[in-house]
Amino acid sequence: MNPENLVQLLYLISTALFIMSLKWMSDPATARKGVFSGVAAMLLAVVGTLAGVSITGGTHYWWILGAFILGSAIGYPLAQVPLTAVPQRTALSHAFGGLAAGLVGTAKYFLYFGRGDAPSLSPFIMVALVAEILLGFLTFTGSLMAAGKLQEVKWIPQRPVTYPLQNVGNIGLLIVAVGLGLALILNPLAGWAPYAFMGVILLALAFGVLMILPIGGADMPTVISILNAYAGLSAVAMGFVLNNKLLIIAGALDGSSGLILSIIMCKAMNRSFANVLFGAFGQAPQASAAGEAKAYKSDTTESAAQVLGQANLVVIVPGYGLAVAQAQHKVRELYDLLKKNGVTVKFAIHPVAGRMPGHMNVLLAEAEIPYDDLVEMDVINGDMPQADVALIIGANDVVNPAARSDKSSPIFGMPIIDADRARAVYAIKRSKNPGFAGIDNELYFLDKTFMLFGDAKAVVGELARHLADEGGGH
Repeated sequence: MNPENLVQLLYLISTALFIMSLKWMSDPATARKGVFSGVAAMLLAVVGTLAGVSITGGTHYWWILGAFILGSAIGYPLAQVPLTAVPQRTALSHAFGGLAAGLVGTAKYFLYFGRGDAPSLSPFIMVALVAEILLGFLTFTGSLMAAGKLQEVKWIPQRPVTYPLQNVGNIGLLIVAVGLGLALILNPLAGWAPYAFMGVILLALAFGVLMILPIGGADMPTVISILNAYAGLSAVAMGFVLNNKLLIIAGALDGSSGLILSIIMCKAMNRSFANVLFGAFGQAPQASAAGEAKAYKSDTTESAAQVLGQANLVVIVPGYGLAVAQAQHKVRELYDLLKKNGVTVKFAIHPVAGRMPGHMNVLLAEAEIPYDDLVEMDVINGDMPQADVALIIGANDVVNPAARSDKSSPIFGMPIIDADRARAVYAIKRSKNPGFAGIDNELYFLDKTFMLFGDAKAVVGELARHLADEGGGH
């Protein structure tokens, strides 16, 4: 076989594996197969690239190998982070992808500019180059900011930061960058062009930071998904610059899947892209102060275990508190005991629960909770009036009835899990602090609601112990 055809064959197989990887990862039952497929696709892509360099007489494959080794050295420890840190690790991955695209675009432009190579800086290539550096560098700083917020780095504000004319300033910055880009497309070899090119880069870096500043924690899953789309689109642009079909296809898959996921999540929150990016969701600093005067009703784990054991249907609503406490295995223990007692147990999964898309699904899959008992919000809400107990574990805004009734609430209009329609509610919570949206949860002050304050892992463990001691409720 012709060596060039061999490279194209490797790219073709790699493309097919990337597509199958996305398909398999859309279902928890085949997600593991999807991960292995993605790894194989990337490996074939690297092998194909090295082979392509070798058969064309290139000598720079050592640079590629060096980057491969460096990337592996960084990626391996990142893969070892706990599940609670997966959202920030994902954001870092987007940052690396955006940086790589931006640096490749910068190197290509200055290479062609230095040669005075007008054909290589055609309007089409310049459009791709400008898109590549704009999206690549804003993804880089935006993702670093998102990772810092998720990691709760001290010098990065966790709450939304807003100031007068913020949106006007941000949009103005973007317009200036696009204007410079248009000037570059028309005059790529002008004497001032390199300065304009660097100007676009600096503006993109600044826009990435400013874009994330007004974002609150509840919007972070959607923003991570949008940054994923940006990273994919920058890879598409890089593919056009390098004339690499695999990059174009893989980037398009990444960008479109991120975009589709963002749309799904925005619909789940009843919000638009513009509202997510410029709405400063979560800025309600006075709500928690007012909430101090309200009284919670607490209960003991022993009493709660008795109620759970007597129930016919228990709906568990997991949230970020479950992830922080790493309580998924204790939840599995409680699930097994309830099932053994003849109780029907379902898990209500809100699309934006946790801090990244699918966060709760990943945690519960780790504990090997049967997929059939993980129920999406739209489906489980129909069963909530028949639920004897809604057990909230570390969830907050996604079960707040204010989203349905309080027009002044920042989460008004966001679809929620109707936990308040269950016959009784038990809520496990670390403290009386509000959730990411910064507002008190009306659910926790209803007559039917009882609080179980404490670390989710410890409280669920106590519930399981009392259930085991009782030896059955039905």
